[in-house]
Amino acid sequence: MQYKFQYLFILGLLFLFAWTLSYWKFFYKGLVVKNHYENKFKFGLKGLNYLIGAIGILYISYSLMMPRKPLSYSENTKNVKDIFLVVDVSRSMLATDLSPNRLTVAKEKLEEFARLRPKDRIGIILFSEKVFTLLPLSTDSDLITKYISDINVGLLGSGTNIGDALGLAVARSVASETKSKVVILLTDGVSNVGNMTPLDAAKEAKENNIKVYTIGLGSDGEARIPIGRRGFFGGTQRIPGGSIDLKTLKQISSMTNAKSFKATNRESLKEILYEIEKLERTEIKINNQRLFDEQYFKYLLIGFFLFAFSEVFRKIYLREVS
Repeated sequence: MQYKFQYLFILGLLFLFAWTLSYWKFFYKGLVVKNHYENKFKFGLKGLNYLIGAIGILYISYSLMMPRKPLSYSENTKNVKDIFLVVDVSRSMLATDLSPNRLTVAKEKLEEFARLRPKDRIGIILFSEKVFTLLPLSTDSDLITKYISDINVGLLGSGTNIGDALGLAVARSVASETKSKVVILLTDGVSNVGNMTPLDAAKEAKENNIKVYTIGLGSDGEARIPIGRRGFFGGTQRIPGGSIDLKTLKQISSMTNAKSFKATNRESLKEILYEIEKLERTEIKINNQRLFDEQYFKYLLIGFFLFAFSEVFRKIYLREVS
């Protein structure tokens, strides 16, 4: 049984107290009997009548609390997550060892990941030499996928600033009131610029209970990136394989109780993001009452008739003088 207004029962008890004083005061004032037996009989009736009236008041008092029984529950789940996608946009992300290039594959799979988390708040931070918040935390799925599709290289310099990018994600996550916070860091290189080292940023994440999943993107062999203009005047530049700082990425994830991955092709990146999605599928069960059986009316009805009967009996049969 549940109650909407429990405190109203006190008002009923106060009324019962006042009514009791009035009841017995006027009973003794108006009681006129001829002999001892008639006195005892009338006193017994008076006591019984008082009990009926008192029970009626208690029923009415109980009805004021608005008692109700939940008839059914619907068990729902609610995912509560803040997720920052921290994406490397250095020129090496244009390498063609993943067809058509690393960045295009990353964008495609990140869009798929975002669509798997429609109730989450997702933000996007880009980094190369500089760091930039492309999208603050948002629940707008269409907006998130649009911004992911618009990610490109060439605007943030030529370095790889993992530390400051991760530090910015941590700072923005700390400002959120959501308890469950995750960062997904995707890079194909080694941190070589910035004010904060990747491990210092990871330490900040650990202190604020923020998990950092890291993904190293790229094949083990050498790759090529386009240089110059497309067409006749364009060319490609060779970059060596194995240029990802996997050791640091593993340390970052280990420090924050997350996992580190390496994606060497489109399918492996898809599987990695799907695994992260499963790991972070934290569900909170909530019992939502959908239908109630309101009980107050029957108690009010019973109480009213008992109290009314008591008052009528007192005034007419017992012939009190008030």
